[in-house]
Parts: sequence; structure tokens; C-alpha cells
Amino acid sequence: MPERPFYQPGASSVEGLPLVLQMFHNHPLVMLKPHWHAQVEVNFIVQGRVHYRMAEHEIALSAGEMCLFWGGLPHQMDDLSDDAVYTGAHLPLVHFFRLHLPADIRHRLMTGATLVTNATDQSDNDNFKRWNEYARSGDPAKAEHAVNELLLRLERVRFEPYRLVPGNAAGQGAGNAFDQQSSRNVGRMCDFIAENFLYDIDCVTIAAAADIHPKYAMSLFKKSTGMTLNEYVNLLRLSYAQALLMHEDANVLRVAMESGFGSLSAFNKSFRKLAGMSPSDFRRSGAAR
Repeated sequence: MPERPFYQPGASSVEGLPLVLQMFHNHPLVMLKPHWHAQVEVNFIVQGRVHYRMAEHEIALSAGEMCLFWGGLPHQMDDLSDDAVYTGAHLPLVHFFRLHLPADIRHRLMTGATLVTNATDQSDNDNFKRWNEYARSGDPAKAEHAVNELLLRLERVRFEPYRLVPGNAAGQGAGNAFDQQSSRNVGRMCDFIAENFLYDIDCVTIAAAADIHPKYAMSLFKKSTGMTLNEYVNLLRLSYAQALLMHEDANVLRVAMESGFGSLSAFNKSFRKLAGMSPSDFRRSGAAR
């Protein structure tokens, strides 16, 4: 069997651009190990088949199926057919929080479940191809249109048959025991952060949720995700804040408090560092509409 090319993450790939919407339409690549990123991922299988190893479950998809999952938890495309083609998007949380989905779906996605539907048709092939072209066109109006259409398509899931694959443990494949335990620890930390990022949490409480020492938790998380625990928590808070700032009646102080920041100054500092502008400027800019 000829050797396949493998996915190689980098600063310009999805892991290094947590607030950038990325769309794609290509042949997927096998991943040598699990990765994490701060976007929600939607994959539509155009042809062939793929196999995912998620944080605590596995899932196989074939042509015509679509899935949605939170990329902040460990996941890996570890097998695929030679003819596989897929399309989809990496959605920053600023867009994910705009989705009108039942509360239980959003909660389960953020805590490790995968939503799968085969209620698709030829229009999905055509639409995903067009959305990818619009997103890459360099035209902000087309890119925004692609996002809005994609969100509406995802919201339609609630009116059609779908299933949520639970995060309960399936069979563990062969591999390094330390790596498996590390993945489980990171998954527990991500689970806890996803459920509590709007509250006052720190590395001590996060580590306790995974039943590991805080120093080890910080080291493991940084090594596994490329982000510190604080950066990850702030990323979720800031993404949530950006969604709130998109409302016309948004009040910056209220958004800061509702997003889990203890003070306006801390919110402003974190927001400026990540977004390159103040929350007030973001709200006034066209990006906030």
C-alpha cells in the first residue's frame, strides 16, 4: 500500500487562527495524532468514506453524511478511502453562538458529542462548493453571505433526522498508554472549561476537574493545544463576547460581565490583545454587524 500524505498543522492552519472562518473543499489527509482547535467544525462528505477518532468515541461517515463537532476537544481523522472528498468549515465561536439550535444540542456539542445527519441532497454539494468559493473570494460581502447561508443550513438540522453520538467510551485502539491518558486528561479539562468558562475559574479548579496537579495540567494543556489554560478560557469568553457585541443594543460593560470577565479593564485588555482593537471599536465597526 503506497504511503499516504499526512496532515501537518502549523501557524497558518486552523490551530493557529482561532478567530478566522475557514472553509474548504478538498481531499482530506490522514492525521498522525489527535489535534485541537478553537472552532466548531462542520464536515460534509462529498464522496468516499472517512473515519474519525474523537475524544471518547469513534465515528465513520460516508458520502452524503454531514457532521458537526467542537474542535476544542481531541479529534483525529485516522482513516479514509482513497477517493474521499469532503467540504465544510471551521466556525469560530462568534458564529457558533449565533446558531439557533436547541440548547441541549449546543451543550452536548460543546461537551464532546458529534451531531450526524444524512438528511442531505445534491443542493448541499452545490452550496458547500459555492460557499467555499465565496469565502475565498476576498470579497467581504460574499464571505458574509456564505457564513449566513451556512448557518441557516446548520439550523435546518433541527427539522430533519439527526443523531448525537454520545461521548461515552468506545473501544480504545492500540497505542501509547501515556498518550491515551494525556488525551483523556485534556478532554476532561476541555469539558470542564466548556461548561464553566462564563464563571470564575482558574488553573486550580480546571486541574481538579481532571484530578491532576495544576502545574501538570498547565504543562500538558500547553503541550497538547499550543495555548495556555488562561488563553483557552479567554478565547471562549472573547468569542462569546464578540457574538454579544454583534447585537445593536450591546452594552460593553454588560457584555464584559456576561462573558465571564471580572472587570471592564480585564475585558478590554484581553479583547484588544486578541482582536487588535477595543470592544467599543469592534462594536462600532462593520465587523460587529
